[in-house]
Amino acid sequence: MSVFIKKVTVFITCFSLLLTPLLASVIHGGEKAFFEKWSADAEFTRDYAVELEKDPDRDFVVLNLADIQLGDEQFEETGALVKAQTDRMISELKPDLITLSGDNAVSFLAYMDLVKWIDSYGIPWAPVMGNHDGQGCPSEFWCAYDFTMGKNCLFKFGPADMGYGNYVINITENGEIIHTLFMMDTHSDIEEDGNINGEKGSGYDHFWKGQFDWYSWAVDGIKTIAGRTVESSIIIHIPLYEYRDAYAEATGGANWNENHDLPFVGEYAETSFGAMHEGICCAPQNNGFFDLMLEKGSTKNVICGHDHVNDFSILYRGVRLSYALKDGPGCYWEENMNGCTTLSVASDGSATVEHHFYDINAE
Repeated sequence: MSVFIKKVTVFITCFSLLLTPLLASVIHGGEKAFFEKWSADAEFTRDYAVELEKDPDRDFVVLNLADIQLGDEQFEETGALVKAQTDRMISELKPDLITLSGDNAVSFLAYMDLVKWIDSYGIPWAPVMGNHDGQGCPSEFWCAYDFTMGKNCLFKFGPADMGYGNYVINITENGEIIHTLFMMDTHSDIEEDGNINGEKGSGYDHFWKGQFDWYSWAVDGIKTIAGRTVESSIIIHIPLYEYRDAYAEATGGANWNENHDLPFVGEYAETSFGAMHEGICCAPQNNGFFDLMLEKGSTKNVICGHDHVNDFSILYRGVRLSYALKDGPGCYWEENMNGCTTLSVASDGSATVEHHFYDINAE
């Protein structure tokens, strides 16, 4: 086959893949057709969530990849280094599930390559959207649809009017639900008419009201099925407002925006780890979701991305608030704050967060 024909074939393939989500949207009657019809009055049933069975003889390992931000350098040395590093992490840590906590790729070619790449591991994987997902692509919907093309990808659009990709994964052992993962969209920027608690402002967005209701509905529904409150973890992109409060309290009342990389004090010195090398970029006002988590008593871990050179993990009011380690040099990074984060679920449903640091230049 001539070089010209090869180039034409590649172009036609890429063009058809680019158009597939758009054509699917037209055929099915628009984007709304891909979102589930959901009501807080509906009964939660086991088949609503994806279920993954845990081996009783070992922890269930969730490996999180944060802020890969794969771009067109995927075809160059940088992309090869990121993929080689990820290969090593997956080979060594042997995850049962791979999660991506947003800002996954920043061009349509990179997105298509990302889905093909992560899917090639043959391991179930579950992404959430970041504030940069959709940039360099036809739309955020296009990115979400592209995830659904992955054979091993668990991504679901979720209910309408809550963003892209709010879905539930239940980890089971011997058929019993022992831990729940909530994959949730924290959106991008606050709209000009105000944020979710009605106050005018600008900055990053976070959960919308419908997501509060959906989370409560799922926690209560799983409790009814299991006969007890099941421990859960939430994987998101933009951190909760309480990451600021937690850092300030854990470092003895420091100004979170001005004082970085301080030692943890008091009880936090024993229960917290990691560092803060940049300001905490969350919504400008507290949306109240953390209080809802405390009320429900289910969620004990929140893992976010977004701020590339923060990796602290603080046990705050009974909930561990963690930044995931960034995977690779996409956008800005620090070479010594690079790798992945795991969430290991034991047979009793409890989960442990751990960072795994990697040298991207290692063989």
